[in-house]
Amino acid sequence: MLPKDLVERCKKRMEPYNCEGFVHGRGPGDPLIMVVGEAPGETEIHNGMPFSGRAGKVLDEFFEYLGVSREEIYFTSTVRSRPFKIVHKEGQGGEIIQKKYNRAPNMKEQLAHAPIVDYEIRHIKPKQIVTLGNIGLQRLLGRKYTISEVHGKLIHAPVRRLKDMDTNEWTLTDREYAIFPTFHPASIFYNRSLLEKIHRDLDELKKHLKGDKGP
Repeated sequence: MLPKDLVERCKKRMEPYNCEGFVHGRGPGDPLIMVVGEAPGETEIHNGMPFSGRAGKVLDEFFEYLGVSREEIYFTSTVRSRPFKIVHKEGQGGEIIQKKYNRAPNMKEQLAHAPIVDYEIRHIKPKQIVTLGNIGLQRLLGRKYTISEVHGKLIHAPVRRLKDMDTNEWTLTDREYAIFPTFHPASIFYNRSLLEKIHRDLDELKKHLKGDKGP
């Protein structure tokens, strides 16, 4: 469980931005996999369950393919509040209504919540980190990495952590972690052809997990 004062400080840091709610990470203290996603959506902030929306159902299918249950996974995300944009639309009666839509978290929002991911990685010490999409990947390894270039490849490297909450500077952890990037499950809603690449990634991840699970 995250320290209450850490959560409150991060919530305070998020106040200037268009974000709402807060979803805690969830999973065992000694997981087979830590999943680092992007940010919760509307479904997640209402029920408090990470990856419980439409993309989460696709992710469940991926882990079923791997033979890994949710009970073996710790779920977290780069930002723990829902970043949103407001769009004005015309209603049925001609009135203008406001609707909130999910959007990707910007760098300031990622920095605001960085201490939470840092805390989780430091205390959980995951055997295997799976990042979903560019946001999760670049949060840990920096912007020189892109999902299109490194998806399906196991990377052993230190990860980024916040050096200081006042200066918002990145530094690197002392130890290396095993990081496996793949596409975000929501990506197949917009590009169905990615599904074949994701399954190839999962086949590769399955080989690495056999070593973590043992014979």
